[in-house]
Amino acid sequence: MGSLPVLSGKKLLRMLLKHGYRALRKKGSHVFIESFDGIHGTAIPLHGNEDLGKGLLKSILNDLELSAHDLERILRQ
Repeated sequence: MGSLPVLSGKKLLRMLLKHGYRALRKKGSHVFIESFDGIHGTAIPLHGNEDLGKGLLKSILNDLELSAHDLERILRQ
């Protein structure tokens, strides 16, 4: 498994919306997303262009049941 890339919340959100996720709602600086099948969901913080911490990114990926390899594949497309 590769290392996690450095991403902002905005970039991560853009990539996930293009690959099978939808935004449900926004509250403050967080956007709540879920997969189109409604099984997996999480909140993504949008704090300007600030990068997400490695632990937070890993937690988001775990909520969505994605691996670092899955994220790399999404980013390449």
